[in-house]
Amino acid sequence: MSSGARGRNDVRTEAIVLHRVKYGETDRILTLITPKGKMACVAKGARREKSKLAGGIEMFTVSDVVIHESERSGMGMLVSAKMIKSYMNIIADLERFELGSKIIKMTNKFSESIDSPEMFTLINQCFFALDKNFNRELVEAYFLLNITRISGEEVNLHRDTDGKKLSEEEKYYWDSIEGALKKSGRGEITADHIKLMRIILTLPIKTVLAIKGVEKLIPEVLYIAKSVAKS
Repeated sequence: MSSGARGRNDVRTEAIVLHRVKYGETDRILTLITPKGKMACVAKGARREKSKLAGGIEMFTVSDVVIHESERSGMGMLVSAKMIKSYMNIIADLERFELGSKIIKMTNKFSESIDSPEMFTLINQCFFALDKNFNRELVEAYFLLNITRISGEEVNLHRDTDGKKLSEEEKYYWDSIEGALKKSGRGEITADHIKLMRIILTLPIKTVLAIKGVEKLIPEVLYIAKSVAKS
């Protein structure tokens, strides 16, 4: 089948590669995250030197793909793949590459139990921010808080460990056992931290990155994000 022809069992979508493994002599098996959810397919001949599919299944890229779905095997066949966005700056820096790889692995893991189209938007936004070399800790916090929200484990930013409504006048610390904020005069979590986390959970990453003066809030927010993601 040519790349320009589509059958009724063909699905066209944007996609990001989460995982790829060698299959046979020249093929690859791909795990993709798309606006339609998670998909798996075989890219036949993708490892050949002059393969037309190779450029569209690179890591840290967004591609326009066509997948022929098989009613028998459940494993689709990649018909065409055209790169439409490249985040190659991520690869140029070790720390950005490590975080980008972590985002891919965690998305692949979380999508095993929660197949949400939101994951494609989330990983795409985070790749954009890493590619532009924005604050890595803020990008990581944004990803972790939102991937857990999508999976149903959203951090409680409304009530403390005693069930009382969070107050702008109080200070808190993160109780990792209770998985919530606990009121304490010595706590380092203030109304500004809580406000930033609420913004992270409701607005696109571009909006969050444009907020001035959040650098001092990021260490505590990232600590909470990591704790929630582990629970």
